[in-house]
Amino acid sequence: MNRVPNDAENAHSSSVESCPSLRDVHSINPAQLMARIESYDGREKKGISDVRRTFCLFVTFDLLFITLLWIIELNVKGGIETTLEKEVLQYDYSSSYFDIFLLAVFRFKVLILAYAMCRLRHWWAIAFTTAVTSAFLLAKVIISQLFSQGAFGYVLPIISFILAWIETWFLDFKVLPQEAEEENRFLIAQDASERAALLHPGVLSDGQFYSPPESVAGS
Repeated sequence: MNRVPNDAENAHSSSVESCPSLRDVHSINPAQLMARIESYDGREKKGISDVRRTFCLFVTFDLLFITLLWIIELNVKGGIETTLEKEVLQYDYSSSYFDIFLLAVFRFKVLILAYAMCRLRHWWAIAFTTAVTSAFLLAKVIISQLFSQGAFGYVLPIISFILAWIETWFLDFKVLPQEAEEENRFLIAQDASERAALLHPGVLSDGQFYSPPESVAGS
């Protein structure tokens, strides 16, 4: 006979005990959400994300590496001054590597301007540079006589082609998706914090709970 009242009392006591935990959750979640939003704001204040900075460093590496290979090629052919004058002042499309160096400079300027200075969030700039690089290198390999000039006739076009496509892959599969995911997380956290602020403006303190004074009899 006493089992039902005891069960009711246990259920009531468990519900009462759960109330502080719910109140604690509601009081903690908005703070956690605000902390997360502040962390996202701190990232935005940096001006550029970490993955985009890595991409810009790789673009710079592309230019420096092609420049290094070109300088080595100038030394191998009989001295920098003599070969530089021959490849630049007496430029010949079929035998000069100077245009491959200019192609690396072109990629560097366009990509840094688009993705570092303008902070573009689209793939058209990298698609343009990769298409120009691929078309130029294919035409140069087919028309020119680079393969008859030793190992550099193979190395410079192939390295330039590979680096251009690695930049395309890195931007399309790493930079843009990761930045879009971080932006979605920021919007979700901001929306959740606004809802939490509207539903739970704050935890009531113990001083806000009071009983009204008793009225005087006959008043």
